[in-house]
Amino acid sequence: MAFRISPFYYLDNTPVYNVDMEDGVLGKANRNGSIIVSKDLDPDKAKEVVDHEKVHLDQMNRGDLDYDDNNVYWLGKTYPRSKMKEGAKNLPWEKEAYKNA
Repeated sequence: MAFRISPFYYLDNTPVYNVDMEDGVLGKANRNGSIIVSKDLDPDKAKEVVDHEKVHLDQMNRGDLDYDDNNVYWLGKTYPRSKMKEGAKNLPWEKEAYKNA
């Protein structure tokens, strides 16, 4: 039997889902405009993660950022996921998110 996870919404109507996430992952901006956040975060940390992921949603809406299972695409350049540490502060799309969240 399938189950449905109910989102909660921030003031801007961004759907946010609290879910089990793999170790070390706090949140993720999805291409459909939603955000998933680790269900284990306290409310203050969850808000910080949501604010960070909203920057990524904005980057995707601008057309600067995209991704698939194998790569991240930033301003027309391809970054293989196998050669990066996801979420690292030195990645160009992360620099903006850490600065503006």
